[in-house]
Amino acid sequence: MLRGREPIDVPEDDSALIGVLALQGGFEAHERMLHRLGARTRQVRVPDDLDGLDGLVVPGGESTTMTLGVAREGLAEPLLALAAAGTPILGSCAGLIMLDREHLGAMDIRAERNAFGRQIKSYEADVAMRGVEGPPIRGIFIRAPWIVEHGRSVEILGEVDGHPVAARQDGILVVAFHAELGDDDRLHSRFLELVQASRSPDQAAPRALDEPVSKM
Repeated sequence: MLRGREPIDVPEDDSALIGVLALQGGFEAHERMLHRLGARTRQVRVPDDLDGLDGLVVPGGESTTMTLGVAREGLAEPLLALAAAGTPILGSCAGLIMLDREHLGAMDIRAERNAFGRQIKSYEADVAMRGVEGPPIRGIFIRAPWIVEHGRSVEILGEVDGHPVAARQDGILVVAFHAELGDDDRLHSRFLELVQASRSPDQAAPRALDEPVSKM
């Protein structure tokens, strides 16, 4: 079983505990970003690793390999149960694919794999995301998907060349690009706002993700 390097130690306090699916892909970059924002993380490889999580990240990587790993470890039903319970989930690149109708089925979207081209055509682009203040997020697209179909309950939050690359359905937030590979932590910060609202439902809700981007 792929183990990877152990996550950076962070204090055991009342900060949010975010699981990062660590079967394959770029999970450590998400961990570093979350630690920088004050969250604790746990690498998720088996169903027991999901216990007690406040949120979950499904990282980029190779969706076929990740699908095989989820099946091998018996993670599909526990992951769906986690989503059904309202635990916030962030999916990036392959994570977006993993959450769609044709894979885990946690989100009412259908993704087109490698929609922007193979790895040799990887590139960067600015993505103006609704609800994220400041300038557009610099997205790194590596064999990236886009969303070709979505249900009425899905909010499209960002597009590139007319193709949806960011969306939200309830507590699930997905993007087709890698924000964790840069220095901009606004996407992960917004995800942690969803997590905090889920942990403290009696508090005032955070600013909605579909609010317009502020003008510079």
